Amino acid sequence: MSYTIQSKLGNAVELQYQLKAGSYYLYDMDTAPSAVTGERRFRLKTDTVAIAFDTSTGELFQHGNPTRIQSWAMGARRKLRAAGAQDYANDIVVVSGPLPVEELNKCLGIQGYCSRMFKRLGSLPHGKFSNLKPASKAA
Repeated sequence: MSYTIQSKLGNAVELQYQLKAGSYYLYDMDTAPSAVTGERRFRLKTDTVAIAFDTSTGELFQHGNPTRIQSWAMGARRKLRAAGAQDYANDIVVVSGPLPVEELNKCLGIQGYCSRMFKRLGSLPHGKFSNLKPASKAA
């Protein structure tokens, strides 16, 4: 499942996270797979992922490497507070860690979904282990 996002240039981009070998890969699904490997080039590879969003509206601001996203959020909060917009600054939340890929992709594509996911964060499965089945007990 992939979702359309407007790029900074105004053109739509189909972005999708996939989990491979324990890392999150972000792909632009509009690019054609390689004729040699059959794989698309990834735009980002990270061990954990972060999203920054507005808790009151659910609007997604940034996503990607946790260090970069935390840095962006601190800068955005500082600018908002300096402008006297304390409430807006307080509404910016960063969630990072091993998030389920399905939830990440919904945040990318469904407006306001980040707030819904945030409310259920404590009950979400571990992102890197959500597809694994528990080992059966030997008799």
